[in-house]
Amino acid sequence: MKNLRQAVGDYLSLRRSLGFKLKDHERCLREFISFLRKKRSTRLSVRLALLFATQHQHHQPARWAARLRVVRGFARYRSGEDPTTEIPPLGLLPYRALRARPYLYSATEIRELLKAAQNLRSTSTLKPWTYYCLFGLLATTGMRISEALNLQIKDVDWSEGILTIHGTKFGKSRLVPLHPSTRKALSAYAARRDRFFGRKPVLHFFVSSRGTRLDGGDVRRTFYRLSREIGLRQVSASHGPRLHDFRHRFAVQTLVRWYRQGKDVQRRLPVLSTYLGHAHVTDTYWYLTSTPELMGAAGKRMEERWGGLL
Repeated sequence: MKNLRQAVGDYLSLRRSLGFKLKDHERCLREFISFLRKKRSTRLSVRLALLFATQHQHHQPARWAARLRVVRGFARYRSGEDPTTEIPPLGLLPYRALRARPYLYSATEIRELLKAAQNLRSTSTLKPWTYYCLFGLLATTGMRISEALNLQIKDVDWSEGILTIHGTKFGKSRLVPLHPSTRKALSAYAARRDRFFGRKPVLHFFVSSRGTRLDGGDVRRTFYRLSREIGLRQVSASHGPRLHDFRHRFAVQTLVRWYRQGKDVQRRLPVLSTYLGHAHVTDTYWYLTSTPELMGAAGKRMEERWGGLL
């Protein structure tokens, strides 16, 4: 029988072959194996799984439940090889999941953010244009920030105006068509970037002044700074509009437009889901909830439909 370390490795390999990335899972399970070793146990029990999940008292209950969920998944796999393995039951650490409240940017706020990016103070003449085009791309396509940062020069088809997004969530790839105005802005940035680096080879589309892939942490810190400059965030606020909210806005605006145009939204929803790179249509529904503008458009559509029947 495999030892626990080998079993974890095989479990992660199997899940990753199905398209899952599992970075946090791997970290959690490695920590769990160390925990079992300290407890001098080679068997996974409910008691030890619960002790492991709740050992950090400063963590929120949701974090405890998440850690136990990771262990439970591994326990189900392990039980096929070791029948003495105990699988933690569902609901052992109940909690109510809290998602960040989405923020819907107005067109004016987006213009102000892009203007602030263009005026970004930097020793590099390229940086303001990099952030201007990066934020603009997120707003006009609804791409994930990780997808934009991983975008490579070879992934842009200028003749067709299409981006190829490789290896996104669940290992999927997809095509993202660009509006002519977006393609024009990206083309101008690409020309500026190529002049900046000359003959130096550059791999990624959006790059730092050293020609390397943009760091996600630096991007978010820059976004927060610019957000404070234009009043999107309070100076001392630790929470506020996020980069991911561009994606929420894109989804909502697309549906609002379809409703107002009288389109069959239910039939078109899978198209939006595919465009956003979701594995299931149900993943798209979350972006479309608790939005007054969207609910108003849907309500008006319902009134028009039922009004014709009365």
